[in-house]
Amino acid sequence: MFPTSFTLTLLRHPATPAPVVRLLEVHAGLGADGDLELAWCLRGDMARLLIPETRPPGRVDDLWEHTCFEVFIGVAGDPAYREFNLSPSGQWAAYAFSGYRQRDETRVLLAPPKISARLSAGRLELEATIAPAVLPTAPAGKTLQLGLAAVVEAADTIDGSHSYWALRHPAALPDFHHRDGFAFELAAPQAAA
Repeated sequence: MFPTSFTLTLLRHPATPAPVVRLLEVHAGLGADGDLELAWCLRGDMARLLIPETRPPGRVDDLWEHTCFEVFIGVAGDPAYREFNLSPSGQWAAYAFSGYRQRDETRVLLAPPKISARLSAGRLELEATIAPAVLPTAPAGKTLQLGLAAVVEAADTIDGSHSYWALRHPAALPDFHHRDGFAFELAAPQAAA
């Protein structure tokens, strides 16, 4: 997949039940050309989960209302960050923020991620590649901080249909924008000479 990758296990937010999900992992790393390469693997009872059907690829808002994989990316020490929502449908959304939940409307992230998804018995996999052009630019010596997350929608749970998964849940309610949830650090891509 990519030269150096890390396998990370996402944790369910304690306020959101998820009886039909057994495990949610993410492989993350930078490709040789500086692309951010991600691969989520959700294991569980797929018949009891709501997985978006394949649609024409394109930018769509509110993907997080259904099963969706997400990555938040910032530079250590800088309050600005980017958010990418990646749906098993093939649709995506990308946003820039100047600070906590403060949308930066001056920065439009147009380079679409490459997304592929596979659904099989007991498993949903989604792979995504995000081009370096839409990643935050890190000064020399700084690292990228990533918040890796997922929203999983169940079809038949009594206690609520959505569960929220992340590397770390720093708040009483699910909040993927909370900077303390950007719990994975990755060396920033080197600028071309």
